[in-house]
Order: sequence, then C-alpha cells, then structure tokens
Amino acid sequence: MGLGVHRMQLPREIIVGSGSLDLIGSICSDLGFTKRALMISGARTFDVAGRRVKSILQSEGLEVYEHIVASSVPTIEDVKSSEEKIREVKPEVVIGVGGGARIDIAKLSSANQGIPFISVPTTASHDGIASPFASIKKLDKPYSVLAQSPIAVIADTSIIIKSPYRLIASGCGDVIAKFTSTRDWKLAHDRRNEYYAQYTASIALMSAQHIVENSHLIKPNSEEGARALLEALVSCGIAMGIAGSSRPCSGSEHLFSHALDLIAPKPALHGEQCGIGTIMMAFLHGLDWELIRDTLRSIGAPVTAREINIEPKYIIEALVTAQRIRPDRYTILSEKPLSYDEAKTLAKETGVID
Repeated sequence: MGLGVHRMQLPREIIVGSGSLDLIGSICSDLGFTKRALMISGARTFDVAGRRVKSILQSEGLEVYEHIVASSVPTIEDVKSSEEKIREVKPEVVIGVGGGARIDIAKLSSANQGIPFISVPTTASHDGIASPFASIKKLDKPYSVLAQSPIAVIADTSIIIKSPYRLIASGCGDVIAKFTSTRDWKLAHDRRNEYYAQYTASIALMSAQHIVENSHLIKPNSEEGARALLEALVSCGIAMGIAGSSRPCSGSEHLFSHALDLIAPKPALHGEQCGIGTIMMAFLHGLDWELIRDTLRSIGAPVTAREINIEPKYIIEALVTAQRIRPDRYTILSEKPLSYDEAKTLAKETGVID
C-alpha cells in the first residue's frame, strides 16, 4: 500500500468524571451549538440522563427535541427513523444519550445527515463511545460501519456506576480484547502486507494493560474503577479514529463473539463474549492467557461458557466458524484454522468449557 492520504477523526472534547454532565451546556456553546439540538435516547436512559441534558440545554437557550429509540440492538430501521427526525428538526448537533445501541444509532444517523454528534454514554459496556464506528444489525448479522467520531464525549462516572455492574465488567472484556486484536493486526501486516501502525497499536494495547494494572479498582460502585475503564475505552476509540479502521481493537476474539451472536440461542453481552474469546485467542498466539483470565475473573467478568449460560457446543461451533464472519480480516484463525476437535481442545485447555 502506497503512502497515500490518511484521514484521522478524533473528538475535540473529552470529559470524564463525576458530575461532568453538568458541563454539556457550556460545551455546546463553546462548539457553537446555540440554537437547536436533537437528542437520541432510550426510554430508560432518557430518565437516567436525557431529561437532565434537555433541561441544561434549554436553560442555555437551545431548542431541544428528542427521539426515543426502543430497540436494544441497533438496526438499519432505527437509523432510518432517526435520519427522518434529523431532517425534520434540522438540528445543529445530535446528542446520543444511552448505552451502546443509542450511541451507535445517533452516531450513524448524524453522520449520514452531515451533522456533528456528541456522545453521552450512560454505561461503559463497550468501546464504541468514542470511536468513529457503529455496529448495526443488518439481516441478522452485525456490521461495523464507519460513521463519524463524536465531536465531544461526556462520560459522567456518577451516572455510569449506577448502571448494572455486569455492564462495567463487560466493558473490561472489550478492552482486554486489545491484547489479541493488536497481535492479529500485526499478523495481517506480516502475512498480507496490510496497513499497520505501530503507534496506534500501542495505544490500543496500552488500554488493555491499563485494565490489568487497575483491575483492583474495578468493582461495584467504584468511581475510580469506572474512570479507569472509561479512560481505556476512550483510548480504544481514539486508536480506531487514528487507524481509520476497527483493526487495532477488533480481531479474532471479536469474530468469535460475532459468531456466537449468530449461533447461540441467547448470546451474552458483546464484551463478555470478547473477553472469553480473548482468553482462547491469547492461547493460540502464545500470549499469557492465564493473566488475561485471572484479570477478568478478579473484575467479576465471566471466563467460562457456563458463566454466560452458553452450551459448550456453541462455543466450539463459534470457534470453528468465526473466521468465516469476515474472511477478508486476517487473524490467528486464518493462520491456524480450527477443526472441531482442535476447537474443543482449545476451549477445554483454557477452562472455557469443562
């Protein structure tokens, strides 16, 4: 690949901390949004944070419209209905308030309509809060689409620690995944001469190391732990913004999670599945998979199929079929395709199945 033009998208403002939501009015005015805003939220997240965002912005003199999205898995239909609302309201800015689904819908619909977007996460369950990518369900398959980076990210830890702790543990699984995703990216570079940026890979890897080093802080009701996780999630989003692809943060462990989404009758949370996938992919890469497992376990994230209520046969099938989810994405699973028996042995060796 020649050294052509490389475009990087990064947020201009990132505010993490207790009470940071109160700054949304001054941030909007600093960014020049003074007339009209559209907030995309869920019914519950509107109660948790959306109503407060609305009243703060109204007190700054903005007209604020809201669009409540019901589904917990973002679909093309959700994006289209949000785009219609954007065309109707003609806002200067779209504000996504909620968990991953609402943020992704706000991110993609605003990008499609050429309107800036502010990310206000109410949970820290995955790394989409600051990234330019949106994960959208299309014909029952999850697709990662390049949308736009948020112009600002406002992550209020006092709100995030009130979300179920399982979501925070899941976010840690998504960050831990960077141990194997960065290794897969380097492998694709070595074998296929794919674009690879050492600097960007280092940012993503550092996020995973940050979780290992701060795992003792990550526990229920810990502001400090939530902050450590949010810093790591934001760094992952920035790594993807610099790379212009999800490569630094999504490798074989994500393919395993996507395969489980398609195969398992009741999949677990994205980050939970990625964490378990990372344990097994680290084993294949010859990394310290036990450190990864022990860190996840100490945080309270699941490390076995039983803990996420998924039968062993689905774990094995997902391992065998994962690489077919995105054949273009070269990973350790392209290097070492797993037969049924090899997949079963891998899942047993790492304790994922009994």
